[in-house]
Amino acid sequence: MTIAKHISEILSRSSWIRKMFEEGARLKAKHGDENVFDFSLGNPNLEPPDEFKAALRQAAMTSEAGKHGYMPNTGYPDVCKAVAAYLTKEQQVPVTANEVIMTCGAAGALNVILKALLDPGDEIITPVPGFVEYGFYAGNHGGVLKTVPTKPDFGLDLDAVSAAITSRTKVVLINSPNNPTGRIYSQQSLKELGRLLQDKGMEFDRTLYLISDEPYRKIVFDGFEVPSIFDCYQESIIASSYSKSISIAGERIGFLAVNPQAVFKADLLGAMTLANRILGFVNAPALMQRVVVSIQEASVDISAYTRKRDLLCDGLADCGYEFIKPPGAFYLFPKTPVPDDVQFVQALQEELILTVPGSGFGGPGYFRIAFCVDDDTIINAMPGFRRVMEKYK
Repeated sequence: MTIAKHISEILSRSSWIRKMFEEGARLKAKHGDENVFDFSLGNPNLEPPDEFKAALRQAAMTSEAGKHGYMPNTGYPDVCKAVAAYLTKEQQVPVTANEVIMTCGAAGALNVILKALLDPGDEIITPVPGFVEYGFYAGNHGGVLKTVPTKPDFGLDLDAVSAAITSRTKVVLINSPNNPTGRIYSQQSLKELGRLLQDKGMEFDRTLYLISDEPYRKIVFDGFEVPSIFDCYQESIIASSYSKSISIAGERIGFLAVNPQAVFKADLLGAMTLANRILGFVNAPALMQRVVVSIQEASVDISAYTRKRDLLCDGLADCGYEFIKPPGAFYLFPKTPVPDDVQFVQALQEELILTVPGSGFGGPGYFRIAFCVDDDTIINAMPGFRRVMEKYK
């Protein structure tokens, strides 16, 4: 065999999201883009805000010496300082530039964190439904991903988390607002999770880390707020990006931040700074760092995503679909009317509607709809959604 065995195995069970994306390309070539309703990929469709465009023009025109050279592995000091100032308000905990590392998106941040934390065989616990790439990220660094179920409303099941923790557990990884459910974990549940990890850490004489993956933090609806993870547990680490909040997913700019109260903070930051270099990410893109430094408060027009969510939810409810209206992110995770979610997604595909089976996220019996699409895509897909549901009534 030419390629590595574990890569061959991953390819053989390739991500459902990627499969549907590729199928979408085939169908669009055959039927025309306007006749295929592609809800498969969480690729933001809103334009970046004006603040981003202005900052980009200014950064591109800067002619100071050294602006395209090497930088500290943690990122430009003024950028880390700006992120820290924003996090201080967001997390309600004083954060300094020393606790921030700029990364190549949230994916880069997660890989840097796991590289720094994991020894071979260490376990990472994550609730499902959850992001499909977490298992690959764990495997990248010798870790073992263990999934635990959530409650029927997709809230944290702390009993399930507690039962899954062993002497090999090193990390609990959460994502709130959640992909694929849009669930925001409550402050109470996060504080209870923090107490659980503290107690279990004492039981096993081992520091347990809580990683919060937060690229959707600014995409919330109906007055909901995302609680401060730093305020809930001192051994916590944030991974985030600007990909969704200002619609620049292709620019690969994000950051990680270590809780200022973490016991081994200096060791963590030293290890993560090294990992940011030796993993080959070296460094977060220079131009994008110079762009985001002055626009920490910026975001896309969240009311546009609210409108898209409501269009989709109102239409699907009228068709007879069952779902929990998401308070955050830009995904809907309805139940399928039959146990076989793959079969149902294939039936939608016959109507040229592309979605993703929930089993791909560890949530069989559901399917994911990414509503970061044009309003017309939602409106024009509704007759097809209705026809498929009527087949199963």
